Amino acid sequence: MTKIKICGIKRLEDVLIVNKYKPDYIGFIFAHNKNRTITLNDALLFKKKLNNDIIAVGVFRDNDINEVIEIASSGAIDMIQLHGSETTDFILELKKHTKLPIIKAYNNYEYADYALFDNVDPGRGKTFDWNNIKTDKDFFLAGGINTCNIDLALKLNPYAVDISSGVETNGFKDEEKIKEIIKKVRS
Repeated sequence: MTKIKICGIKRLEDVLIVNKYKPDYIGFIFAHNKNRTITLNDALLFKKKLNNDIIAVGVFRDNDINEVIEIASSGAIDMIQLHGSETTDFILELKKHTKLPIIKAYNNYEYADYALFDNVDPGRGKTFDWNNIKTDKDFFLAGGINTCNIDLALKLNPYAVDISSGVETNGFKDEEKIKEIIKKVRS
């Protein structure tokens, strides 16, 4: 069964919603200059309130490796998602400092645990050409996924769907949209 990640958790209210509907993963964004970015202190607080069955993923985009290692070591996250131009050397160096599984977007995912396919300009709720997905690796599918196109996304057999703006209203997580998309994925 395809797993579900609700990304861009930025408020305690969001944590309470996901605890109620239990996606497999949630995402805390640490990429700089993004409207869903949170601090490490927020992530630590949210992680304490998060249901233990939900895996917290830290999302980074061209962050300094020391920052990624610090956050990975803090206990705030259970997985690392690299969403930028991080190189194979970056991933191998990261693996020397943490045992957390790594998701890598776009390319250079050979040494990551999972691939991620997303729009090149993430977080805008726009899909991309899903016909270009070619990998033998388990992959997360992101980029404009919502209740209108989730059935098409699931036909690609992703390991997980990664949803953010597709479960938002006016920039905030919407409980009804989260409930509806989780129900569709799990039915």
